[in-house]
Amino acid sequence: MKVYLDNNATTMVDPLVVEVMQPFFSEIYGNPNSLHKFGTASHPALSKAIDQMYKALNARDSDDIVFTSCATESNNWVLKSIFADHIVSGDKNHIITTEVEHPSVLAACRALEKEGAKVTYLPVNSEGVVEPHVVRSFITDKTALVSVMWASNETGMINPIKEIGEICKEKGVLFHSDAVQAIGKIPVDLQDVHVDFVSMSAHKFHGPKGVGALYIRNSQPLSPLLHGGEHMGGRRSGTLNVPYIVAMGKAIELATTNIEEKMASIRAKRDRLEDALLELSDTFVVGNRKNRTPNTILISIRGVEGEGMLWDLNNGQIGASTGSACASEDLQANTVMLAIGADSELAHTGIRLSLSRFTTDSEIDYTIAHFKKAVARLRAISSSFAKVGPTPGGESKECELHHH
Repeated sequence: MKVYLDNNATTMVDPLVVEVMQPFFSEIYGNPNSLHKFGTASHPALSKAIDQMYKALNARDSDDIVFTSCATESNNWVLKSIFADHIVSGDKNHIITTEVEHPSVLAACRALEKEGAKVTYLPVNSEGVVEPHVVRSFITDKTALVSVMWASNETGMINPIKEIGEICKEKGVLFHSDAVQAIGKIPVDLQDVHVDFVSMSAHKFHGPKGVGALYIRNSQPLSPLLHGGEHMGGRRSGTLNVPYIVAMGKAIELATTNIEEKMASIRAKRDRLEDALLELSDTFVVGNRKNRTPNTILISIRGVEGEGMLWDLNNGQIGASTGSACASEDLQANTVMLAIGADSELAHTGIRLSLSRFTTDSEIDYTIAHFKKAVARLRAISSSFAKVGPTPGGESKECELHHH
């Protein structure tokens, strides 16, 4: 049996999504900016995709949704444009983000620091969540932007976006959220929260790789990242990727329709898997499951190196990860686990298991059995675990991780 449990990295494309995008490769293939019928033939499908996006996110007519290549582009666009619009002009020079953002945010911020931006990297609490009062305490009259991810790609923990948005609104500071791990997993209503910019990627909710979007509240001015044409109202130059935009519209419609029902089904499987793995001694799951995306488990197994565990899981044809796919070749300690207070040993043991609506009960059963066998094998050859042994009582739990 093959079991894919790395859905926070990417997802399979829903067959219904593949079906709607197919005609736009070889039948309706004209450039949509062309005036002839070959080009205009794609306009109805593009309009439908835009409508699907607006409906799924509860965006208003006064808001913009601009298609990009991915959330990494969207994140860079917001950060670099705010830098160009505010920091270079000298009126504001400060960006606030967190220690646990996606690499596309952290790397962009570090690049902007070299250009003169002042960046504050906020700490998170022991569950990996940013606390609103901490955000408030660092905002100054020089703060141009706050950027906080909606949900963690590694832990699945959901940040208090609504509360942070209210603080930013009160302080007159622009607010950006990377919502890649939230959209399609939990309800995202952009009229219920005050967020100025929201980044997303289709391949995180069963759409294709290579297409994303940026939501812009009230058509907020934002300097283009790409120049060269009047595409997307002058917001982003480049010929529209019609089949992928059509696919993203369908994917977000499928992901968000009856989302509560989908969440309940995924959560039930996730909880059954999590409960079974927590039967093992000295295992820890990061964060309260009630404040986690319903598909995500970040589990730490004392005495079992994350890379070793991935090797065993892969041999059993189970796909998992040790954290962000964008940093998957980095064998250093997991920075998110360090940020939430895990000791150095535990920070090397985290395994992320992320389900999707296509995950089956039989796949969960298979994973539980193989996972437990792998832990037994790896602990048997672990010198550190054999020497120290399990903690008294062999406690295993869903918990907040603290410094040891």
